[in-house]
Amino acid sequence: MDNTAKILIVDDEKGLRIGTQRLLESEGFYVESAENGTDGISLGTQKEFDLAIIDLKMPDIDGLEVLQTIKKDKPNTVCFIATAFASYDTAIEATRIGAYSYIPKPFTPEELLHNVQQGLKQRKLLIEAERLKREREENLLAIADEKSRLNTVIESINDGVLVVNKVGEMVYYNNVALKLLEIEDIELGEYLLDKIPAKISNQIKEFLRAEDGLPKSTSEQIELKPNNELFVETVSSPVYHSDGKFAGVVIVVNNITEFKRIELIKNQFVSMVAHELKTPVVAVMGFIDLLLDKKIPLTDDQQHDYMSRSSSRLKGLIDLVNDLLDISRMEIKTKQREIEELDVREVFESTLMFLEQLAKERGIVFEQKYEENLPKLNADQNEVTRLFTNILSNAIKYNKENGKIFIEISSSKNYLCIKIEDTGIGMKKEDKERLFSEFFRIKNKYTRNVSGTGLGLTIVKRIVDSYHGKIEVESEYEKGTTFTIYLPIKTK
Repeated sequence: MDNTAKILIVDDEKGLRIGTQRLLESEGFYVESAENGTDGISLGTQKEFDLAIIDLKMPDIDGLEVLQTIKKDKPNTVCFIATAFASYDTAIEATRIGAYSYIPKPFTPEELLHNVQQGLKQRKLLIEAERLKREREENLLAIADEKSRLNTVIESINDGVLVVNKVGEMVYYNNVALKLLEIEDIELGEYLLDKIPAKISNQIKEFLRAEDGLPKSTSEQIELKPNNELFVETVSSPVYHSDGKFAGVVIVVNNITEFKRIELIKNQFVSMVAHELKTPVVAVMGFIDLLLDKKIPLTDDQQHDYMSRSSSRLKGLIDLVNDLLDISRMEIKTKQREIEELDVREVFESTLMFLEQLAKERGIVFEQKYEENLPKLNADQNEVTRLFTNILSNAIKYNKENGKIFIEISSSKNYLCIKIEDTGIGMKKEDKERLFSEFFRIKNKYTRNVSGTGLGLTIVKRIVDSYHGKIEVESEYEKGTTFTIYLPIKTK
């Protein structure tokens, strides 16, 4: 047991917690788990774990507080933050208080084991650094070589490090720097400036050309690969000899690609929300201005028409706000759930009755096929109803006049399978790829008069993912679309 890596899992999602523990135990690790932040802090501070995998959002104590408390008491425990909804700000804060990395949810067994192996390497480096520090303080052993000690420290960090002398020759590096800057076939003492990106080279040259008044440091964010594939932040600082004379430049290269990606998504989302909120408000303001302008004579029918349009726009605005609130609650896990055994057929039939009038207006006919003795589903009824309503209402709205919707519900060993096929307008391949994105709405000659917030299928995907299910889409333009939803069921 002493040589077995010890891992702590802190997560309020029971299925994910137990599944992760079983996977790691099958790989030979010793694993303990906690179902909330309070228990996680208790275990993490009482025992010495090699790794801790901490959920960001929990009902009692935020994951960042759990992380900070464990790192304060056990600084050599390598901690990961696991979350499906990382933000730029939380990523920075988690790193600041000691998180080694993020593990995005949902993760595959391969992704989890890769992160665990990387974390154990970091743990080994921390323990080694601690051992060297203790030996020096206690005078048990002398560090034989200063360069060896420097290598241990530099190679233990995640940032790239390069050191060049005052003529541009490389005198020190770590492997992270070579990988980030894609430097190959380089040796100590070799001229470096023509082998690195021009922007970084120019940073160094500013120091090498300066005669007096050297800057303390310069930093710059640089896109090394297009389309946000690789973004780095470089910090260059002067290095001096013991006599105070300029010796060269040290360059620290930090990979900020993930932060940039999160920042871009955040900005795009804010922009989309602002646009979607502004459009109906402007329309309603226009109608109100017409109604208030006494210089414009309006008939009763015209006034009624403007009021009806305003009401419709405001209803759409309320729907949008409610959808946004639902998505927000799902992300921060404040949406209250009441898990119970559900008869899926009853929930589905109730949803069909709710949408019956909408279907009749367009002449849509339902054809249903249910497997006998369907297993019960453990889920929140409101969420399942919302899921079915969003899928079915789309099948009606994007169907052809007098079209059909085929519904089939069956079960397999592990899943309840809900298949909804329509004879509607279908979609093109490029539309299918963006189908679950926020605010995405298909635009073609058939959809001009179809209303919606563009968040319905986003919510569907979030609900399905929250139950560790899956959703598949097949579609052919102008022929129809089939959604197949798989929701996990308890096996006997």
